[in-house]
Amino acid sequence: MSVEAGKAGLDLDEDWPSRWTVMWKTGSEQVSCSVRELIRAPLVDGDPIRHFSWRREQGHRPGLQFMVSTGRHHGAESLEEARLLLALDFAGDLVDVVSQPLRLRFGTVDKRRNHTPDFLAVTRSGIWLIDVRPEPLIKEEDRESFAAAAEVALACGWHYVVAARWRDHVLAALDALSSRRRPLSDPLGLRPGLVESARQGLTFGELAATAAYEPLARAQLLHLLWHRRLGVNLAEPLGDCSPVVVA
Repeated sequence: MSVEAGKAGLDLDEDWPSRWTVMWKTGSEQVSCSVRELIRAPLVDGDPIRHFSWRREQGHRPGLQFMVSTGRHHGAESLEEARLLLALDFAGDLVDVVSQPLRLRFGTVDKRRNHTPDFLAVTRSGIWLIDVRPEPLIKEEDRESFAAAAEVALACGWHYVVAARWRDHVLAALDALSSRRRPLSDPLGLRPGLVESARQGLTFGELAATAAYEPLARAQLLHLLWHRRLGVNLAEPLGDCSPVVVA
């Protein structure tokens, strides 16, 4: 979703990077600095700025999502956030994720407010600051918070995105791939041949057809995708026509 709609309510005079502040946590210590100083801060090595909370009236509960990319569990406050972590896990250049990475105190035209983005994702091609909010639940105040987070990301040379809705096919594809996280043996030795055939630029269906036992090859292909030995473009539905690449 676009964050431009909330930008009009922000106090963005030329000195805003010095007046807006950011707080993050390293071990048991909380550290604060201005946005102008943030680019030099070791934020990617930080810890969550606050503990996850749950109240009886909430429609969601916090939980943990295991990520193959990082080799450990990461906190999520809702099913939507867990889905975002699962999608990030299939971004081939992901290095690390910090949940609730910082607390931003920013200025609007009439007051100062706080906002805590949901995730900081470190990749080999850059850093992403991410908020997660289902589109029907986004309020005007949220748009201001998202716009403020986007300005901070821009000042630091990061990317910023709000995950507000999913393309219809994405969740089905992620569920199919993540179901392969359980151990899977390969008694027929299909995997080496499938990985080698993938170097020819074949589609998912063509790859499966190269094996002597196509139904078993399809299961092995999903397993190889989950374990990052092969890759696909999840911007399109996963099917027989999906190009498969070697990770």
